[in-house]
Amino acid sequence: MGQYYDHIPGFLIPWINAQKIFWVATAPLSESGHVNVSPKGFERTMNVVLDESEDGQQLEAGPDGDDDRLRKATSSHVWYEDLTGSGVETISHIRENGRITVLFTAFEGPPRIMRLFGTGKVYEFGTPEYDTLLPPEKRQPGSRAVIWVDVHKVGTSCGYSIPFFTYKSPRVRLHNFAINKEQQDFDYACQQSESSSVSDSSIVVVPEQGSTVLSHSTSSSSPSLPPDNQGLKNYWKLRNLKSQDGLPGLLFAYTSPKVLGDWRGRGISFKPDDETTGSKTPADARRDRGLVAIFASEKVVADVGKVLVGFGAGVLVTTVFARFWAK
Repeated sequence: MGQYYDHIPGFLIPWINAQKIFWVATAPLSESGHVNVSPKGFERTMNVVLDESEDGQQLEAGPDGDDDRLRKATSSHVWYEDLTGSGVETISHIRENGRITVLFTAFEGPPRIMRLFGTGKVYEFGTPEYDTLLPPEKRQPGSRAVIWVDVHKVGTSCGYSIPFFTYKSPRVRLHNFAINKEQQDFDYACQQSESSSVSDSSIVVVPEQGSTVLSHSTSSSSPSLPPDNQGLKNYWKLRNLKSQDGLPGLLFAYTSPKVLGDWRGRGISFKPDDETTGSKTPADARRDRGLVAIFASEKVVADVGKVLVGFGAGVLVTTVFARFWAK
């Protein structure tokens, strides 16, 4: 039976942390606008912010948090790391009206559906808020924004009809795509820093955990982007400026003076996805066909049985009438 809360109860926080996928729904104000639902599915993307503790500090309920401690907590805020995509609907809709709903569904264990109704804020790559929540060592490849949600209502419902699924592995194709794109941005910034045209310290070198991070001086004009549409910032500029309905999307990230990550220098890479994961084997296919055949054969047997019963009844009636008239 459905229940509603004005906050996220503590007993739901460990369950949220355990989910591998969630969905966000937004819509423009226009009646003819496109309602959007986006799946989000990489680990450590969703973050629950616990309400203030006794010392007045806000704590994050990360995936490795103490479940017993979390069950005694409450939360009115969540945020997730928004990774690069070919569209920018969620960001655009939040900029216009702030409305957002986050959906979680149980695919194993007891059934449950949970919705977080809230008001969203967008913190783009390169903004102070983004940098606070996602410092370089925490940021994932392809990350373009933080979506912060102030939750004002939480609803849970049964989910009795939702099927079971077994989690196999994350997809990393986006990460590999973004690593290559961001490396193009970084390498181009390195070339610019070595050229005489920018030798006036418009690019600042900042050490970061054994690698090199470049940041354009904030006093300089917007940095130039790599040629031939290379780099992730060019991708943002090409694909993420407006929604399908023409609402503004990214405003700052692609012009940010902050340079994207040196993933090669940090030694970070991902093996390509095994896209046969979860595919049916020939044995599975034969088994499924066998089940269909069983169901089909049961129906045929039932139909044949009905015909035989009818035929037998007809023979019996005919025999009785024949004997009666013979007398």
